[in-house]
Amino acid sequence: MRALALVLALVSSAAFAQAPRIAIIIDDLGYQLGAGQRAVNLPGPVACAVLPGTPRAVMLAEAAFARGKDVLLHLPLQSMEQSVNAEPGAILLDMTRSEFARSFASSIASVPHAVGVSNHQGSLLTQHPGHMSWLMEEIEAHGDLFFVDSYTTHRSIALMSALESGVPAVRRDVFLDPDRSLETLQREFDRLKDLSRRQGMAVGIGHPYPATLAFLETELPKLADEGYELVGISEYVLRQARSEPVRNSSPGGEFVHAVSE
Repeated sequence: MRALALVLALVSSAAFAQAPRIAIIIDDLGYQLGAGQRAVNLPGPVACAVLPGTPRAVMLAEAAFARGKDVLLHLPLQSMEQSVNAEPGAILLDMTRSEFARSFASSIASVPHAVGVSNHQGSLLTQHPGHMSWLMEEIEAHGDLFFVDSYTTHRSIALMSALESGVPAVRRDVFLDPDRSLETLQREFDRLKDLSRRQGMAVGIGHPYPATLAFLETELPKLADEGYELVGISEYVLRQARSEPVRNSSPGGEFVHAVSE
């Protein structure tokens, strides 16, 4: 009996060690207090990506940090459709190098406790090698930050630029809510779990919509019993950098433009 118990314990330990890992980020925080607080209170290490210069940015970043969540600067980058500075802190194509640096410095300072940077929109800017090099230089210069490519266009070179610059980085695999229907949320969450099983890791991005938050409040507590490990995005990036090659294949281009642009 003791031998059997030992075998079962070893099998259980091995299964846990190899559990598929999922990281989830909630984007676009900083405007709505109620939705932001609800996102901060989601179960488990769900990351909070906060838009710079927004009315609730500091409050929600502080609340997320107090709850042990990873805080990201959700940096607005110019999109194909965006011809003017539509968001506070937006990085635009016609900025000079010094303007770029000043804008980034102001944005990172406006989101306390940020451990990484992700792009908000950016279907135009993430295609430009020069601007992506500038972004990675700023990320590297501001300390121990990493980058998450939200991958709002399949033409994005942001991940490649980060890795070439030595900035730890990953790219999202799934947008959970390209629309807000329960059917879509369930389908994309199932796709996220399937990708994590096949790849070992997967990153999902959602938004502070009532439907998304309600869905995650119900589904996240089930992950451990289903055999998945929910991890913070900082831990995910660290594990990726230490032990696993970064994936460069498209993570599901059919929804690339659906949410953030």
